[in-house]
Amino acid sequence: MTDLQTRAAPPGPVAALRRAAPALLGYAAVRALGLLALALWSAARDKDAYTLLTARWDALWYARVAGGGYGYEIRLPNGDVHSDLAFFPLLPWLERLLHTAAPLSYGGAGFLVSLLASLAAAWGIFAVADRVYGRRAGVGAVLVWAALPVGIVQSMAYSESLFTALAAWSLYAVLTGRWVTAGALASLSGLTRPIGLAVVAAVWAAGAVSLLRDRGARPADPSGRIGGTAPGPGASVRARAPRTAVVIGMLLAPLGAAGYVLWVGRRTGRGPLGYLHVQAGWRNGFDGGYAFARFVAAKFTSFPSALAGLGLIAGVGLLLWLYVVCVRQRQPLPLLVYGGVVLALALCASSYFGSKPRLLLPAFPLLLPPAVTLSRLRTSRSAAVLGCLAVGSAVYGAWWLNGSGPP
Repeated sequence: MTDLQTRAAPPGPVAALRRAAPALLGYAAVRALGLLALALWSAARDKDAYTLLTARWDALWYARVAGGGYGYEIRLPNGDVHSDLAFFPLLPWLERLLHTAAPLSYGGAGFLVSLLASLAAAWGIFAVADRVYGRRAGVGAVLVWAALPVGIVQSMAYSESLFTALAAWSLYAVLTGRWVTAGALASLSGLTRPIGLAVVAAVWAAGAVSLLRDRGARPADPSGRIGGTAPGPGASVRARAPRTAVVIGMLLAPLGAAGYVLWVGRRTGRGPLGYLHVQAGWRNGFDGGYAFARFVAAKFTSFPSALAGLGLIAGVGLLLWLYVVCVRQRQPLPLLVYGGVVLALALCASSYFGSKPRLLLPAFPLLLPPAVTLSRLRTSRSAAVLGCLAVGSAVYGAWWLNGSGPP
């Protein structure tokens, strides 16, 4: 049975925080375990864990933009040009703001932003999962997200946590009929990462269905599901939002990404396609997965690497299977669109293949099926599963960040 009446309106902020408290406390515990493992592993290798979190790879590029603005680039011997214009501005803006207000380095400010944003993301993931499948599934979704193998990225001075927070709350705003809020958050997500396109697509898809559905007596579902059929026990239906609010939300959604892309085009002198030229300098593009397929195929040229190739195929198969399960479980339209676009962009991009796991980090709708499964287990069994995942994530994250790490 679907409860459409008792939870027709979302709770207030205090009640919502109280309801989410177990998920947030569990999230903090899992990530604290990961940071502890990183500190111990780094100390054993005579490395500084804080430096690994704040001053390597993309964190350096964000800090450089925060400190000196855009305009830095590296020209490689092979002719490639790595420009800081590839990095969207919201995280550097926040780093500069915190650096000005507090005695923090730009990298330290980015670390603090990520810590706070990761909690906001966890709350947003809980809110979405709770809305669709209920509280136990919401807690499970948050803990599974925290315990992902690359979960340590959530605590780095990277933009994944900030983006996931904005995306999750934008999707929640769509599910609860707050279209202007959804559009504003989607716009901010578009100032954070290129995959802000996924949030825009979700808002537009749900908005288009909302505008096209019948004006008759059939119940309206702001998730975009015609006829008001809800996907799970926690779903709810609100009164149809005014068309003006839907249109405003849809118009706001792409402004952030469009504004930055157009600014880059003007700065580079290459017009609207200037940002694509910048990404090409990093060997980033969208080729439908051809380069990734060649990368996987190359693993089968020798026996040891063939095992890695089999692992990659199994991983891709698992992701695709999870998405199919999301469709079969009839997740709300904005979640399906968002998760599908993030998955497609990550798997079909020609970017550095080692970065794909962290590019998939914001795809939290794919975690809802296992979260639902965990919610149906006994508490002791689900706790044991999640505990094993948390320990594995902590160990892997410490090993990974002290080695190759997330490019």
